Order: sequence, then structure tokens, then C-alpha cells
Amino acid sequence: MQACLRFRGPDDEGLFVSPDGRAAFAHTRLSILDLSPAGHQPMSTPDRRYTITFNGEIYNFLALRKELEDAGVPLGSRSDTEVILRMYERQGAACVRRLRGMFAFAIWDDLEKRCFFARDPLGIKPLYFQRSADGLAFASEIRALLRGGGAEGHIGMVGLYGYLTTGTVPEPATMLRGVEMLGAGQWMEWRDGRERSEHYWRVSFASEPMGREEAVRVARGALVDSLRHHFVSDVPVGIFLSGGLDSTTLLALSSEAGAGKVSTYSISFEEPEWDEGPLAGRIAEHFGSEHHDFKITADTGRDWLEEFLESVDQPTIDGFNTFCVSRVAHQHGAKVVLSGLGGDELFAGYRSFVALPRVVGWMRATGFAGPLYRRVGGWLESRSSSSKARRMGDFMQKENSCAAFYRSFRAVFAHAEAADLASELLPYGVVPGRGSREPRPDEDWALRDAVSFLELTTYMRNQLLRDSDVMSMRWGLELRVPFVDSVLMGTMGEIPASLRLRHGKKLLIEAVPELPGWLLDQPKRGFTFPFERWFADRWRDLLRDAAPPPGIVLDTWYRRWALAVLRDWMRRNGIAAQGDHGGRPRMNVR
Repeated sequence: MQACLRFRGPDDEGLFVSPDGRAAFAHTRLSILDLSPAGHQPMSTPDRRYTITFNGEIYNFLALRKELEDAGVPLGSRSDTEVILRMYERQGAACVRRLRGMFAFAIWDDLEKRCFFARDPLGIKPLYFQRSADGLAFASEIRALLRGGGAEGHIGMVGLYGYLTTGTVPEPATMLRGVEMLGAGQWMEWRDGRERSEHYWRVSFASEPMGREEAVRVARGALVDSLRHHFVSDVPVGIFLSGGLDSTTLLALSSEAGAGKVSTYSISFEEPEWDEGPLAGRIAEHFGSEHHDFKITADTGRDWLEEFLESVDQPTIDGFNTFCVSRVAHQHGAKVVLSGLGGDELFAGYRSFVALPRVVGWMRATGFAGPLYRRVGGWLESRSSSSKARRMGDFMQKENSCAAFYRSFRAVFAHAEAADLASELLPYGVVPGRGSREPRPDEDWALRDAVSFLELTTYMRNQLLRDSDVMSMRWGLELRVPFVDSVLMGTMGEIPASLRLRHGKKLLIEAVPELPGWLLDQPKRGFTFPFERWFADRWRDLLRDAAPPPGIVLDTWYRRWALAVLRDWMRRNGIAAQGDHGGRPRMNVR
């Protein structure tokens, strides 16, 4: 297991086995805070009762450290790891409410013979479990559980169906049967096979009456505060610069947040429709960063694709962009970078903030529903030659809610298609119903707050954060996300949706007047690659369709890519589907 995760922590490694052999931790370390041997993990208290293995960063550890010192607790390092350990020693599970950062950790209590696990409020860092009659195995990636023998190589229906419908595996499920994720904002205690757990933090909105000027002031203060905490490091901190508002905001506020001259990293393309390289370079020059740009072509991308697929921990239709820019940053010696991930979810940067309230509001106002409506939806889902129409038909057969439309809006395959594909691989499995196990927004929230909640707790958490963690750590690179901060979220949640979620990210623009006017005139493109063009030309053979199941529409590159990634992941991990013939899935797409 340790060898499997070595690329996540190339600087140091350690092993812990309890005296009675009941617990064992393996750790690989990426040194960011306290680079000395004093930060070595696993780390134990002086009396050896408590031992921790910890992944992540605690951004308020200096304030917490001072509290411990004022209370007379002797500390032997300058690391945030020791702060967590000694806080747990004094406060138990309650300590997680004091931690500001991204984290997943386990603490073994050798006196009580119990283990405490915790994950950060927004789910930035992963933590996977495999339960058995003999005990509990856990890891930062499911491949470590596979390699360590803690997990059997069998696909789970919930994870498979979730991947086919969304392009990623929705937590707490995973692609493997019997392996689960600890939920975001959750802690769990294990003792002799018995468990108890608690969600200590959830995304919520409780807006207060607020004027526009006050909202701008509050937003700016919260952004600068978050950025100041995310620059805490004993090594230089860089920024992924895409040419969009979110990453530019990080660079624009970096000086006020206490950072010196920072390095920025971007990807450019030969295709002008997707190329934001020149814009990123102009932004870097405007703010005086040391900029590094790499132009990636279809051929370069093809060369890197094999290594990307080898890095995939669970099937995903995304992540290649983060893999590439992380590789560039790694090649320039970076160890910590900031990303603008989360800005779209917090400031209404997606089309969903316009489309969902409009459609759901219209349907509620007209009462457009009923048996005929559902029958039309059923025909569209099963008979239409358009994947977009099939997804709409799926929605027409669900309840009229923001969550239901959101799932269809973000879907890759409609329910009936995903059910057919899943049954091809797991013919004896029970396909989940049309309803979803994903989080649901509070019915009292404004529609735009509901969209923000859904984007934060589904697409961002399951897709963006997970891919960013896996693909950045593949290069021994710590990726920090200042927009995805529990304190920032709590403060922003007090601003009414009518101000916070105005179209065009108006609040963000007003809160950061340093953003140059020529940037604001640029159309929003996002950090995307020219995949559609590449798959239609130089990458065409990667999506060659051999024999898809009947009734499946493959009219987009990302539908074909989703099936190709799934099959490749199964092959690399030696996973066979139930009912396979000759060890190969009947879903023959590559």
C-alpha cells in the first residue's frame, strides 16, 4: 500500500505498527510545513498512546499551536500534524470543528484500541474504507486498497450507475463493491468492528438582510482572509492561471494576502477557440508574476494520455486538464499551487444558475406535469436519437424539482441508458431507481442557492475536487483551493442569493476592482481542452465503437470517452464484469 502511494508523498515515508499488532499505518509525505525530520509521519504523542497519519494542510495551525503552547502543551515540531494530534489528545472528536483546511486523517488510540477518522468540511481530501470480518482497511486512493488486498476487485452497482449518469462516482459510493468514502464534513470512530459517526459540518445558506455595498465589503474581506490562510507554507506557493476571473482573482489579491512575487502556470493550445495562453500571459505581465506556459498539441496530449490513464484512481470523464498543468508546474519545481476551483459554484459562473431556475420556475408556475407529460418523457428517453433529448426525457419522468432537473442537466447518460449499460456489466445486479441518493437542497432556499448547493455538493465535490486531488498528487504537487474554504463558505452564505449569485459573477467583479477591464470584456470559456476536435481527428481511434449495446446513443465525444475510460480502468486494475466471456466486458467500446 505504501509503495502504491509513493508518488503522493515523495519526500519521506514511515510505518507504524502498534505493539500488539492490532493497528498499522503506512505514510508517504509531501513536505510543506516543517520540512525537518520532526514532521515525520506517522507521528505519535510522547507517551505513545496516540498515533496519527494525516493528509492535507491546516491553515489556522499557527493560532491553534499558540493555544496549545499557552495551555502548557510541549510541542516538538513546527508541523500542523502535531497540532491535530495534541488537540485530539485534549479535546477528542470536538477538535475537528476547530480545524480550517483540507484534511483526511486517522488517529489510533492504543489504550482504548480505537481509531478516529475525519475528513474536511467540503471533501477536498479523500478517505476510503474497506470493512471486513477481520477489521478495517483505509487509504487515500482505492488502488491502495486493491494492491494491499483490502478490497476485492468487483464493481459495485451504485458506483457504476453513478459514473454512467454523471461521469464520476458519487460519494459515498465507489466503483468497487464494499469500498466506501467517508463523507465530507464527517468523522467516524471505529472500535472492535463497531462504528459511530457524525456530520460536523454541512453546506448551508442562512442569508441576512444586506445592502449591495456591505455585500461587496463582506465578500472582499472573506476572499482576502481565505487567500491569506492558503498562502501559509514553508515552500513557495504558485497559482494555476487559466485566464478566467477566478484564477485571476487569486493573483490580483495575492499581494494584499501577504504573498510576494508568485509563479503562475498555464496551458495553451494551437486551436485559437480554446487557447487562453496569450490572455494568461497578459494577466501575468499585468500583475508581475513569473509566468510559465506550455503549449500542448493533439500529439503532445496523445503522448501524455497513457500516463494520465495510468493515474486514474476511479473512472472519470475529466481530470486531464489538471494532470497536464500539474505536470508543467512539477517540471518547474513547484510543490504547492492555488487553483480557482470553486469560484463558479460560489458566484454563479455556470449556465445552470440561469437554466435551472428558469425551467423549474416555469414548470411550477404552469403546473406542467402529469401522465401525458411523463409518457412523452418516456418516448424521448427511449426513442430519441439525441442524447440531450434523452436526458430531458429522463427529467420529465422525475419529480418537478431543482435537484431532479440538475441531475439531468449534468448527466452523461439518461437513466434508462445507464441502466442498460450497467446491466451489461452486472447482469445480476439491481440497478438503482430513477431517484437519486445525492444531497438535496433545503426547500426553503432560493432557487439559485439550491443550484449553488447542488454544484458544490455534487459536481464540484465528486468530479472537480477528486480529479484535482488525484491528478495533482500524481506529480507530488499540493493543490489548494481558496474558494473551497469552510470559513469563506460560511461568510458568503450570509449574503442573499440576489446579491451573491448575480449573473456574470457581478459580486466577485465588484469585490475585486483590481481585475483589469480588458479581462472583463472576454467571453467565459473555462479551463477546457479541445477534446471534441482532437477526438474527431488525431484521437479518433481512441473512441472506435465496436459493438455498443442496442439503444445507446453515442452522439457526443464525452459519451464515448466515458465508456472508453471505464473499460481501460477495468483492464488496468484486473477487474472483470459479472457474466464476462473470456474475461472481457461485452460492452466493447475503446
